[in-house]
Amino acid sequence: MEKKVSVVGAGPGGLTAGMLLSSQGYEVEIFEKQNFIGGRTSTFDMDGFKFDLGPTFLMMKNVLEDVFTKSGRNIEDYLEIKAIDPLYRIVYADKKEFYPSTKKNKMINELNRIFPGNETNYIRFMEKEKIKFDVLFDCLKETYIYPKDFFKKELLKAFPYLGIRKSLFGILGDYFKEDDLKMAFTFQAKYLGMSPWNCPGGYSIISYIEHADGVHHIMGGFGEITKAMSKIITEEGGKIHLNSPVKELVIENNKTVGIKLEDETIHHSDYTVINADFAHAMNNIVKDEHKKKYTKKKLEKKKYSCSTFMIFLGVDKVYDIPHHNIIFSNDYKNNVEEISDKKVLSEDPSIYVQNSVVTDKNLAPEGKSSLYILVPVPNNTSNIDWFSESDKFRDKILDTLETRGGLHNLRDHIVTERVLTPAYWEDDMSVYKGAVFNLAHNISQMLFFRPHNQFEEFDNCYLVGGGTHPGSGLPTIFESGRITCDLIMDRDKIKDKSFEKASI
Repeated sequence: MEKKVSVVGAGPGGLTAGMLLSSQGYEVEIFEKQNFIGGRTSTFDMDGFKFDLGPTFLMMKNVLEDVFTKSGRNIEDYLEIKAIDPLYRIVYADKKEFYPSTKKNKMINELNRIFPGNETNYIRFMEKEKIKFDVLFDCLKETYIYPKDFFKKELLKAFPYLGIRKSLFGILGDYFKEDDLKMAFTFQAKYLGMSPWNCPGGYSIISYIEHADGVHHIMGGFGEITKAMSKIITEEGGKIHLNSPVKELVIENNKTVGIKLEDETIHHSDYTVINADFAHAMNNIVKDEHKKKYTKKKLEKKKYSCSTFMIFLGVDKVYDIPHHNIIFSNDYKNNVEEISDKKVLSEDPSIYVQNSVVTDKNLAPEGKSSLYILVPVPNNTSNIDWFSESDKFRDKILDTLETRGGLHNLRDHIVTERVLTPAYWEDDMSVYKGAVFNLAHNISQMLFFRPHNQFEEFDNCYLVGGGTHPGSGLPTIFESGRITCDLIMDRDKIKDKSFEKASI
């Protein structure tokens, strides 16, 4: 008899776990409160324009390829993936523009043009960071559930590379002298919930990954990933229930035995996988009597990532800018401090713009563009009144894009528009405090100190997504689904069937 698995939430972590488990013979049912799959890894249409709701960068596409292979599938049968080069355009305060590339000669020439004298330093960065990446990624793929896991050889080998004593910005100082160049290799830290000036130095591998393996676009938008996963789940006999919010976990004798929906329907299962935002799930679908480690008070004391202010614009022209664009604040360090420490809206924010139609023309009507604009802002511990601040902040962003971002007369070309604030992420998407990148990645919230994939509060319960190990970001979220699948299969002593399927 097939064992049953209930999955709470149809985000990329839950869908990865569901895809893998269903392909291994488990009876999988996924329950999603929204009327669409994918959570933040979804796309939406607006007046003929198509937008990603959340992620727009795919790094480490081999991780995604591997989970499709493990489910007995060829990813090319489901997705078209395209490399982006240059990686992105960076616009600095003095208006100079930097175009990093995965192509070594092109990158060396670009450094010589903007940051002369750093060419050999860059080569040294790539050589040394490859060694660090190989060690750290092996470490991140392991599980950390029991205290004895501190002595796993992968962690012991990785320990010197974690960067406990040196910040990310400090590590980059070992390679480069100019702060502007360091910023080009450290800006990703804010999405980990940390400033580059206090983020563990081990995270320098993120920039290495971008430069070594590139960043990729999913043709049709990133929602195609989660659509493909859901298709595989249904091909394997699994079920996905939309408009089906989970009211609570059903727990008996400290074991999950199923879930109860808002309509009071109970679905029993052998295992429960939680893909909902971790802190939101603990506060809303787990009764207080079942919690010890993750009570509401203890969750409030955790450190969380920033949030995002989003503007989605359908415009009646195509701008001559690359696919990915980053416009740095005039005082980037102060901007980061405003987001993570001061918790105030910046007068001079940094801005990310995705101009997807230069790669994927089908995302907008002919001759028009779908512009995705993301601004990192404080999460909702800031108590910013977005009802009164949203319009003013939106205008500030458009001013910057028109004057410094290369989007001249942008307001004159807007056909349709949607604005989302951190209040949306919390109220509509059930993200705790609107912290869209989940728990921060400081040392005290990594590895064993992060909520465990095999959940420690009660038995038969597993976690996937950005709130568990290995962390936030699509590749690590896919890995969380793979780790959870392996844990359940090991528990049931089930042999991996993916190789059998691949040979059929």
